[in-house]
Amino acid sequence: MNGATPALVMIDMQVAFFSSGPLEPLREELVSRCNELHRWASYRQIPVFQVRTQHQADKSTWTLSMLEDDQGFLIAGDDDAGPVPGLVTEGAAEVVKTRDSAFHGTDLADRLRERHVDLLIVCGVSTHTCVSATATDAYAHDLHVVLAEDAIASHRPDLHQPWLDMLCEEFRFRRLTTARIVDGGTDLTLRPT
Repeated sequence: MNGATPALVMIDMQVAFFSSGPLEPLREELVSRCNELHRWASYRQIPVFQVRTQHQADKSTWTLSMLEDDQGFLIAGDDDAGPVPGLVTEGAAEVVKTRDSAFHGTDLADRLRERHVDLLIVCGVSTHTCVSATATDAYAHDLHVVLAEDAIASHRPDLHQPWLDMLCEEFRFRRLTTARIVDGGTDLTLRPT
């Protein structure tokens, strides 16, 4: 991998996001691709981080919009806050977040630094919210980013492609298919494509 020290970050692959709406028909395909990336990373001893959103029922972790609407979401202990069925989680380090970015209020940056990670491979949902916020915060932490473009989706399909384009143009993130990432001949250098 030309000197890059990667980690795989799988974002919000949780029941609630796939139980209805535009992501529901994409569940099987996304789970399959995320699992393929997880197996690839595990085989190569690349750290895998399973990031999930979770809030407390007492409203102490709720976002402004949740408080304004007085409606909780992804409450600790609820089934819909758990991993989507079929998702491989074994061997992954868990990161629990309460905001869009996996870096906000978590120890993810420290855990990546401990492992000398300088490149994140990002997959999961949703493109324009949690994926984007995590990727741009990675950039702010001086980490390079590869977006696993066919293992990322949005609950707002109209925003998926424009946001992928913007992230790659603005931050010089690379975008690769799952097949290109797991292909042993693929070069995960730090330069954009």
